[in-house]
Amino acid sequence: MVLFDGSGLDAWRKGNGDAAAWKLVEGGAMQVNGTGDIMTREQFGSCQLHVEWASPAEVVGESQGRGNSGVFFFGRYEIQVLDSFENRSYADGQAAALYGQFPPDVNACRGPGEWQTYDIVFEAPKFAEDGSLVSPAYATVLHNGVIVHNRRALIGATGHRSVGTYSAHGPAGEIKLQDHGNPVRFRNIWVRPLPEPEHAAQHGDHAAAHGEHGDHGDDDGHEGHEH
Repeated sequence: MVLFDGSGLDAWRKGNGDAAAWKLVEGGAMQVNGTGDIMTREQFGSCQLHVEWASPAEVVGESQGRGNSGVFFFGRYEIQVLDSFENRSYADGQAAALYGQFPPDVNACRGPGEWQTYDIVFEAPKFAEDGSLVSPAYATVLHNGVIVHNRRALIGATGHRSVGTYSAHGPAGEIKLQDHGNPVRFRNIWVRPLPEPEHAAQHGDHAAAHGEHGDHGDDDGHEGHEH
């Protein structure tokens, strides 16, 4: 499913439901312009997402103030966007980081103004009926074709200098692009919903069955349970 091909922002909205107002620019791109985050009108669960982005060609600022944006799943699990080319910042805040949790295995960032690609396989977390965590979210991320996260489990919702935790939510949510005040450009965005793997469904059923009987409290299906 194409989310953005340069022709318009019909697939996107502001957080309050109004039409997205990012600027359409040459090269089939849209540019952050200070009007706030935008998110998809449709919701997605586990999916494959392709995003192309470019930080400003003119370098302004440093560290987190340079080409900063983000790609969020469910509005809470962020893959960081940042100009990390010869730009020192904290490790879990650099480009392609699972923000605030895990830095990428390598820095694959291209120079300012150059187009870059994220190919992300996001596996949505799963929750039991009582809201406890059955399976965490997983992210596999390729930055410019280089694997920087290989099915890495997220600790919980991402955030700045905070320990991530999970709170129960539905099986699908919006994909969000962040307005962090820098004129980052995006183009050629598409998403492909993914079915739940058969073994994951069986594992979830197994975990739920044990939970009903109250035994095996340390069963693999309950490793991520919040305390």
